Amino acid sequence: MPFSRLAAATTPTAHIGFGLAAVGRPGYITLGREADLPPSRSVEALRERTLELLDAAYALGVRYIDVARSYGRSEEFLADWLHARPDIHDVVIGSKWGYTYTAAWNAGAEGPHEVKDHSVAAYVRQREESAQLLGERLDLYQIHSVTPESPALTDKELHSKLAELAAEGVTIGLSVSGPEQAAAIRAALAVTVDGEPLFRTVQATYNALETSAGPALAEAHDAGLTVLVKEAMANGRLADPHAPAALREIAGATGLGCDAVALALVLRQPWAGVALSGAATSVQLVSNLHAAAVDLDEEQLERLAGLAEAPAAYWERRGQLPWH
Repeated sequence: MPFSRLAAATTPTAHIGFGLAAVGRPGYITLGREADLPPSRSVEALRERTLELLDAAYALGVRYIDVARSYGRSEEFLADWLHARPDIHDVVIGSKWGYTYTAAWNAGAEGPHEVKDHSVAAYVRQREESAQLLGERLDLYQIHSVTPESPALTDKELHSKLAELAAEGVTIGLSVSGPEQAAAIRAALAVTVDGEPLFRTVQATYNALETSAGPALAEAHDAGLTVLVKEAMANGRLADPHAPAALREIAGATGLGCDAVALALVLRQPWAGVALSGAATSVQLVSNLHAAAVDLDEEQLERLAGLAEAPAAYWERRGQLPWH
């Protein structure tokens, strides 16, 4: 599977990936994002910012890039970057299907900016859209934001089509979301096609505030899945100036940023394969990558453990974050 390339990488940042959710579209729910991006949120302005960040990430050793059909033009921007750099072959590309971007490049659009659909028809349509942009460069295709009630966990026709894609060499995975992430992960572990596990990766939210998926992610890792962690900084709640006092104090003691400490907490989990940076500026990206140098002691880990919230409370707060 493609993630073996990441396991073999020797750069300190090989297990930190870069996700384009925050720069592939003009609106997102990260705190402080209104000040992170250029005043113009035009397609060309965000394309330029994305290409700049991809260049910086690659130069600093990042080898996993995460996009999705619903991240505005993220697949398009990534395809532009890959096309301009044909000699780069050591980057692992993951995308996701299951949400359709509906905000029409309007950061102030009313209502949801993306609509979920885990049907076979949505998969067929979005798989073709991803293929047109990324072609054979796509290594991993994930179902986006699976919850325990998602039909994607029980739809045999969908499973058959995903198995066909796996037979073509594309790794099949899923991302999970919501207060019942653990239940969704465990249900996914039971999905098989012709007696073989369908899913080879799982992407979940895990951070100092939301740790509930940890035991299930350990089970997924033990079952042979590669674990990817998203929202390690809780959509900006664990970055300056919003970080809790305990995190700010620990960051001060390390001499690094709150973001680096938050990512380091994820990286030290024995089941964590890749932790995603969602940086919107090069300065943020460099600060995120300092996570590889953070060494947390037992007292600091205990203080960070005290920040965990009840899953329902965490996800309710996340649902209230505004689209900037």
